Parts: sequence; structure tokens; C-alpha cells
Amino acid sequence: MGVDLESISEATSGAIGSLLSTTILYPLDTCKTKYQAEVQAHGQRKYRNLSDVLWEAVSNRQFFSLYEGLGTKNLQSFIAQFVYFYGYSYFKRLYLEKSRFKSIGTKSNLILAAAAGACAAIVTQPLDTAASRMQASAFGKSKGLWKTLTEGTLSDAFDGLGISLLLTSNPAIQYTVFDQLKQRLLMQKTKKADHGSPPVVLSAFTAFLLGAMSKSISTVITYPAIRCKVMIQAADPDETAMKLKDLNQTPAKQFRESSVLFGEAKGSSGFSRD
Repeated sequence: MGVDLESISEATSGAIGSLLSTTILYPLDTCKTKYQAEVQAHGQRKYRNLSDVLWEAVSNRQFFSLYEGLGTKNLQSFIAQFVYFYGYSYFKRLYLEKSRFKSIGTKSNLILAAAAGACAAIVTQPLDTAASRMQASAFGKSKGLWKTLTEGTLSDAFDGLGISLLLTSNPAIQYTVFDQLKQRLLMQKTKKADHGSPPVVLSAFTAFLLGAMSKSISTVITYPAIRCKVMIQAADPDETAMKLKDLNQTPAKQFRESSVLFGEAKGSSGFSRD
């Protein structure tokens, strides 16, 4: 089989787009990671909201520390998006060739997307873990990529992989919510439309709003898993971290046990931190 130039083109475009968005939003992402990684101890909380993280950086003249780990994050984002888009395009092309169908059904499409997402997560998990640790470190105390990765064992570099694989369900949830919202809206518009009028379609702006809503809903649903992953990756190798870092567990069990541990430290309200 020759080089799939079309898949490479799509993968490169997606990776470059991800690189740009990651760079622009990185300071906010760092604030979010520091905020999510914090575990309340004895009722004390250092950060009450994202602005506290930003204010600490500004007041300590460490604003540019919010960019610590940017190179690692960009590398992880570029590789992840490239692998995802290439994998999805390749799997889709392979599926159509083997099945001889002219198009892909919704369920098959979601399965292919999840498979591509799993490939991307496995390939880039060490970089994702390193980036999270660099972002969660104290201002001005971030270590380099190589030192961050070599401090622990190889399995430490794959901390949170189980939950990352679990989170490949996020696009499926997003698509399902989007489809349900779209169908309801189209039904309402069809009822109001005059008989014999052209078929009702969504405008680009309406589709954008529905996409944003469905993305928000899917994020809310999977947010506990997202935060548990950040806590696992950013944790120090002490007794608490070791309880979270059992990669011999299944993704569901890893999430369940990290949820219990987190609940003991914070209470159920801790999952709502954004």
C-alpha cells in the first residue's frame, strides 16, 4: 500500500490548526490545570477560581511562567491531532474499501473516531503527562521535558492513560447530543413552515451554536474523568499518588478509585471546579 497523501494532508491541516489554538489559549489552559490539580487539604484551598491563579502569576511577576511547558504541549497537541486525523482518515478509507459501502453510518463513524482517538492517546500520553506536570508545578519551578519524563519509571509516563482511553467516548456523546438537538429544532421549524415550502435546513450560525452546546454538555458529563486525569498526572510520587497510579487497573476501575480518593479529600463538590 502506497503513501496515503490525502490522509497526510488532512492530518497536517488538523495538526496545524490545533497548534495555533493551543498556543493562543495556553495561559488559560495553564491556569485551568493548576486549578484542577489542586487538592483541598484540611478545608484549606489556595485557589477559589481561575482568576486567583492568574493574579498570583501577575503579582509575583511570573506571568510568563503561565507559558511553561508550551513547547511540550504544542508537540503533544501536534502529534495527537496528526495521529488522530491520519488514523481516522485511514480507518475510514479502509472501512469503505473492505465493506464496499458508499458511505459510513453514524455508529461506524463513531467507532472509527474512537479508535483514532485511542491511537492518539496511547502515542502522546507521556507528552501529555509531562505537560500537565510542568503546568501544575510552582511558578518558575518547571522542569524540562526530559527531566520531567526521566524522574519516574516508564509506567509513570503513562499515568492517566486508562482515563484518557475512557475519554475517547467524548466525541460520541457530543455527536449524540448534537443530533438530538438538531432533530428537535428541525421538527419545530418544519411544523411552522408552510405546506409545499422548501425543506428546512439549519443555518451555519445555528449549527455552530448547536455544536457549542453539544460540546459543553459532553464536557460537563465527562468532567469528573477529565479532572481525575489531571490530578493523576500532576500528583507527586507519594502515597496518595501511588493509589492513583495503578495502571494495571481497567479504565473504569482507575476512574472509580481515583474518584473515591478525590471525594475523600474534597467532597463531591470538588468535581465542579472548572
